[in-house]
Amino acid sequence: MEKEGKQKIIKKFRVHKTDSGSPEVQIALLTYKIGILSEHFKKHPKDVHSRVGLIRMVNRRRKLLNYLLQKDPARYSKAVKKLKLRK
Repeated sequence: MEKEGKQKIIKKFRVHKTDSGSPEVQIALLTYKIGILSEHFKKHPKDVHSRVGLIRMVNRRRKLLNYLLQKDPARYSKAVKKLKLRK
């Protein structure tokens, strides 16, 4: 992931000015990485080792979403809408 893309995502999803590790930012970065890997699998469907990494990322994102839902449902719904994860 290029540095500029990561900084752009952090600026878009941060909670306060110096935020770089809130659940919203982590979820957004994982969503970006998942999207890149999904494109990779269209060209390389037999890449099993990267698929394992993808599954780990999806599981981690799910855990972060569950945490955010439990702690602050308003922030959860805002993050889900912003990332267009659910309908």
